Amino acid sequence: MKTSKYHILIGLMAISLLGCLDSALLDEIPLDFPSPENSYVTEADFNSAVIALYDQSRLALSDGEHRPLDYIYGTDLGYNGANQLNDRFGSYLATLLPTSGQAIFHWRQYYKVIAGANVILNRLDGSETSDTHKRLVEAQAKLFRGLAYRNLAHLYGGVPIELEEAQSPKTDYVRASREEVYLQAANDLEFASANLPGITEVRDGEISDLAAYHILAEVYVSLGRWNEAIEAASVVIDDPNTSLMTERFGSMADEPGDVYWDLSRRYNQNRGAGNTEGIWVWQYEVDVPGGVTSSSALRGPMLERDHSPRPWSFTVRDPSGVAPFLPQGVSDNTGGRGIGRFRGTNHFNYGIWQFDWDDMRNSKYNFIRDVTFNNPASEWYGQKLSDYRSQFRATLEDTIRNFYPYQAKVTTPGQHPTELYDDPVLKTLISSTAGTTYSDQYHIRLAETYLLRAEAYLGNGNPTAASNDINVVRDRAKARLVTAGEVDIDFILDERMRELGTEEKRRLTLNRLGLLYERTNKYCEGYPGVANFGVDVQPYHNLFPIPFSEIERNTGAVLVQNPGYAAD
Repeated sequence: MKTSKYHILIGLMAISLLGCLDSALLDEIPLDFPSPENSYVTEADFNSAVIALYDQSRLALSDGEHRPLDYIYGTDLGYNGANQLNDRFGSYLATLLPTSGQAIFHWRQYYKVIAGANVILNRLDGSETSDTHKRLVEAQAKLFRGLAYRNLAHLYGGVPIELEEAQSPKTDYVRASREEVYLQAANDLEFASANLPGITEVRDGEISDLAAYHILAEVYVSLGRWNEAIEAASVVIDDPNTSLMTERFGSMADEPGDVYWDLSRRYNQNRGAGNTEGIWVWQYEVDVPGGVTSSSALRGPMLERDHSPRPWSFTVRDPSGVAPFLPQGVSDNTGGRGIGRFRGTNHFNYGIWQFDWDDMRNSKYNFIRDVTFNNPASEWYGQKLSDYRSQFRATLEDTIRNFYPYQAKVTTPGQHPTELYDDPVLKTLISSTAGTTYSDQYHIRLAETYLLRAEAYLGNGNPTAASNDINVVRDRAKARLVTAGEVDIDFILDERMRELGTEEKRRLTLNRLGLLYERTNKYCEGYPGVANFGVDVQPYHNLFPIPFSEIERNTGAVLVQNPGYAAD
């Protein structure tokens, strides 16, 4: 086929014209699928991007039975009772390696948050949103970026700081110092705290200025900037819209219990329920799109599954040969669908309560130390396990996994989703799908702010003010008050265990203080019968290793490994 001169001329003209166009007009802007070029334009676009930061952060800190629980396994709080040396910190030497999932997941997940925040911040100026909305979105993005850098610094020490949107692959990252990372986190959080709305202006689960001030206070503590930490924490504590809950409230206020028990009942975590103590609460709904938790699958926060014991596994029978616990083994009355994997240390179960055994947080409602036989066919039905203690303490598994003291806050007795009841009268649960903690989860609670300010006062040489803050928390618990002379960092850490327990991301606290090794080595027994009880924690474990995969792909510069870890 011949090509006409006319067609050739048109083609040459088109090429010439293209050569004269501004190169910016040649940028490819996809029109038929979402991309950064067409997805960060309207207010709705940026709101969706911020929601993604919520989701990514919740995944890192609350969802599932693996990575979020890295923050409590193998600490002074508890250990892996399932005798898994190379998982869940059964053994640090087997678990915490530069190639391990623990080291890789948290690094990548927080950098995903940082990357998402950087894209938002980079594209705000060219958007169609109002100046007011731009400032709100900037504050939200910077809170999440500051949170991510704070947690990276706690876990890994100094890490690379990246504040720009990645436009192309980069292979020459270098580590900033830990102090520089904290300073970057502080810079982001200072902006967030000054520009986020007040706590009464946001919906349940939404970040406010008080959430930013709390996190900022902790960063200041990490920097040793005690006065600024005290000031930031005081903003949260002195806000007229926050206060510790001191009277019964919420969905089960008419049931036997106490106010500390009420804090963890289903539906009670948010301001919408009258709770003035929750500062930032992760939101969960059952069988709702985006709500994560499900009646047909194990999804969401799984403290019930990991921390609740498994009395259904006892082999003891009553005199008639009948098992006193129902075979489903997942009764509401025995901790939900527990598998007895996260076993509290003796320090958590017993040691911290020696200061005052009658502390409300150690009441029969809050720290479960006995259980009722639940099989109606057994002649022991309705009696207590403690009445037959010697028979139910015959083997190692009896004590380590089948039953041990545990915190009631990890389960929702009487409030499991209707769809999960196999027998609503006996309150047995469908064993294949139950196990989630079916309630919203605290990320920041005012009681922690008091304990954080106490830490700042102690660092600032004012143990009297520190004891006053601790005593606000202890007074709510009807516990013996502490004197200034009794307050040191170990007392504060014990008080955090008493008040926050499995709610706290304990590893972050211990790592930032450089006390992970000391406290774990002292208090974490680990699974008996294994060499060194299987814990094997070493001083260098105060920091995670830099993932080997990140070191390997960073070909343009040296990403230095933390001391103590092999190169690969």
